[in-house]
Amino acid sequence: MQVAGVDIYVNHPVLHLGATDWVPVSLALDSAPAVGCDTHVAVRVRAQGGLIKVRLFTQPEAPETEGPDPDFTTVFDGSLLLSDGRIAVGDVEQLTRFVHRMGDRGEFHVRVAADSPGPDASAIDITITRPSK
Repeated sequence: MQVAGVDIYVNHPVLHLGATDWVPVSLALDSAPAVGCDTHVAVRVRAQGGLIKVRLFTQPEAPETEGPDPDFTTVFDGSLLLSDGRIAVGDVEQLTRFVHRMGDRGEFHVRVAADSPGPDASAIDITITRPSK
């Protein structure tokens, strides 16, 4: 089920998502479409070519609810620690930032998918859930 969405303009071809803390300087994309650490993910996107559409989903409660686009390619699938239970999405310059509460602090499973992985990505779907215990 979609819980949030935002359009973000980026000057540089990198979109960050994850904890509301500072993004570690060691998180470098190099030539990969996305890279993650324990708290953040950096995703390569199309810069200065228009808005980047970002949609945030939780697991669907019913099969008929809207979910992430199945044609998108997964660029990150792993766990992130959200120190305050909120996920932040924004440009690398931190000029634009969107924050959404996902629950209590802790570990979340995050899947990030892009319409066109790499420098042509203009839409990102993020699915975030609590890992099963």
